[in-house]
Amino acid sequence: MSSALGTIVSAIVPILLILTAGFLLNRIRGIDPGPLNTLSLFVLTPALVIHSIALTDLETGALVKITVGVGAFLAGVLAVSWLYGVLTGKEGAVLNGFLLVTAFGNAGALGIPLADFAYGDVGRQVAVLFAAVHGALVFTLGLFIALGSGDDGGDVVTKRVFRYPLVYAVALTVLARVGGVVPEAGSPLMETLGLVGEASIPVMLLVLGVQLSETEYYGALSMTVIPTLFRFVVSPLVGLAVALTLGFQEPVVGRVFVLLTAMPAAVAPVIFVGEVAGDTTVGGVTLPEFVSATVFVTTLASIPLLGVVITLLQTGVLI
Repeated sequence: MSSALGTIVSAIVPILLILTAGFLLNRIRGIDPGPLNTLSLFVLTPALVIHSIALTDLETGALVKITVGVGAFLAGVLAVSWLYGVLTGKEGAVLNGFLLVTAFGNAGALGIPLADFAYGDVGRQVAVLFAAVHGALVFTLGLFIALGSGDDGGDVVTKRVFRYPLVYAVALTVLARVGGVVPEAGSPLMETLGLVGEASIPVMLLVLGVQLSETEYYGALSMTVIPTLFRFVVSPLVGLAVALTLGFQEPVVGRVFVLLTAMPAAVAPVIFVGEVAGDTTVGGVTLPEFVSATVFVTTLASIPLLGVVITLLQTGVLI
């Protein structure tokens, strides 16, 4: 248990350090996150998505089953989140922001090293694939959700989604893999994509730090309780149901799958809402402030909670 917590802390400390850098820089100099949002959406994250999907090396069978599982998992969490949101009177951009922080988790930066520690090579391979598929959906479906509002019709939102290169990055990379025309990992193109894509995570975290420095903490933090419960209770329960339904041949694959559904809120939604709903308010704070606070709180809460999840999964009682 202590080793598991040590791994979680070692994965989270770099995240917190980068957040702090963005937080302090904005307090000292004053930073406009708008250009950083644009840079991330149009250059950095497309490169990350292409590089991750193109170089995933698990076999096709596992790729298909985990891809289906991630899609089913997100559909389930979104359905539960949407139902709760509607029943509690959320609508428009506020409902969309709630869906973003409850459905999408940090499966890459935190999930991959954690799965590697807990389950070795198999855990790392499953986590890389899960993160690639999940990331592709974050930057397509998640972007679609972020762009939606109570005033726009579905066709308008769809057109807005297709203005961003993320959708094309995912589609072209999948086609390249199916067609067997993905360049070698060491080729100049893939090296460039990897270098540019790696910059996306620290940039998103810096933007999150800037947002946190402008957050009205009292009002925002009080609103993170329900999203936190969704991330660490509802989400892994849905993930467990999906894993049991799919019936992974190797139990360890199913356990890694469930673990990755219990990650803290993803960072990308901070970029999305900052780009498209910066002035929307909910409960006296802006939507970016709410999303930023939720990412921050769930990341801190994950230190003890993921230790519990790993312990339960390793007993073999759940799956």
